[in-house]
Amino acid sequence: MSLPENGAPWPPPHLVVQYREIAVNDAWYSGDRRRLVDVYRTERQRRPDGRRRLWGRHRSPGTDRPDTRLHIPLAGDIASASADLLFSEPVALAVDDAATQDRLEVLAEAGGLANSLLEAAEVCAALGGAYLRVTWDRELVDRPLLTVMHPDRAIPEFSYGILRAVTFWRELPGGDAATVWRHLERHERGRILHALYQGTADHIGRRVPLTEHPDVAGLAGSLGHEGDTITTGIDALTVAYIPNMLPNRLHRLSPWGRSDYDAPLHDLLDALDEVWTSWLRDIRLARGRLIVPDAYLRDHGPGRGASFDYDREIWQGLSIPPTEQGGITLSQFEIRVAEHAQSAEAITRQAVQSAGYSPATLGMEDQAAITATEVKARERRSMTTRKKKVRYWTPGIAEILHVLLLIDRQLFGSRIVPARPRVTVGAAVSEDPASVAQTLSLLAQAQAVSVETRVRILHPDWDDADVLAEAERILVETGQAVPDPMQAGALA
Repeated sequence: MSLPENGAPWPPPHLVVQYREIAVNDAWYSGDRRRLVDVYRTERQRRPDGRRRLWGRHRSPGTDRPDTRLHIPLAGDIASASADLLFSEPVALAVDDAATQDRLEVLAEAGGLANSLLEAAEVCAALGGAYLRVTWDRELVDRPLLTVMHPDRAIPEFSYGILRAVTFWRELPGGDAATVWRHLERHERGRILHALYQGTADHIGRRVPLTEHPDVAGLAGSLGHEGDTITTGIDALTVAYIPNMLPNRLHRLSPWGRSDYDAPLHDLLDALDEVWTSWLRDIRLARGRLIVPDAYLRDHGPGRGASFDYDREIWQGLSIPPTEQGGITLSQFEIRVAEHAQSAEAITRQAVQSAGYSPATLGMEDQAAITATEVKARERRSMTTRKKKVRYWTPGIAEILHVLLLIDRQLFGSRIVPARPRVTVGAAVSEDPASVAQTLSLLAQAQAVSVETRVRILHPDWDDADVLAEAERILVETGQAVPDPMQAGALA
């Protein structure tokens, strides 16, 4: 498809289901109680067993009773843990040309590539995917920019599972109850199209010139043909799509990635909130209260109420029958701490495991000092999930960085040889130096590995030239680089 026709329904009908599912995941990811209430107010109010969900329960209109429901942000913790596992350490980038390598490092450092990947990874885990977009603004900086775009503001077009084109959209300020301004930005191979629409909440409306809205009016003077198109000058798409995981269990034939919450975890997350809400209710009900007869209260006069003096030490005799409940009574209920704690932990463990992670990843195990090997063993499920996600991320990162270099040469005049970089995702758990040294020492004593292999183990992020140079220096310093006389004589 191209840009939408005037009057078309919005969002596009073929994306209504996906957008609705993303909205549910987004509500849990955000941790915003109001979003949860809005999502479950009109649909999905009941669980499969017929009971109403915690966040789907309607409150009586006009009541002044406070909302005591408690939300635990486990969904946000899961998404954050996924991003940490992937990109807590910066990725290593390598190309063969030295000038290109230097320029790539400058662009990655200046553009905050490490932070952008952390942001994209968290969004990807929560919403099922993320887009990496190359753009630029010469008035802002004199270099191309790498930005993160979210899937609930994108209309992708795939061919054989490969992104062929995508249209990003956003609502602009200045509308009212009857008017919605939308800016659409369509990326195709070799060009980018911009369009402004004036419509309603459920229809795109009519296309108008970019100059009609101040937020995009500046684009009109900087674009090319017909004032709405940018020609990039490269035969490549300036966007890469990263699926969180495939296949999408709800839409098996779709190239849309699935969220970590699509196990699905929504019932478990709702149950966790219900357990914690019940726990806090027990605490409120268990607060000590004194029940006293009316005669014990001090009357403050008509219309001023009465109060009980806790500090008064002497009370005059009251004609209260001893057999009746007329004395001071303490009311204090038991708090079911163990039952609630065990229920909450069991639900949390199941939710974390269903999302593909080990409970230890979210701090649910003993945090005593252990080695990196023990950490990996304890978090094996998380490490397996991480490896699978890395295989989705590395091609997309390499492709969009190649496009970044192409744009840098084409539009910013860099004298480089653009190439697709080799991407190495850093280790999720840093090895203990003492443990690595002991392992290398044992391997050397057993004469099981060469000096070059030992250098590669110690420095997995080095390229071949650095490894060979370091191995040569070690051989020279240890005297192992001296030629064997017998071998030299034999060759002579």
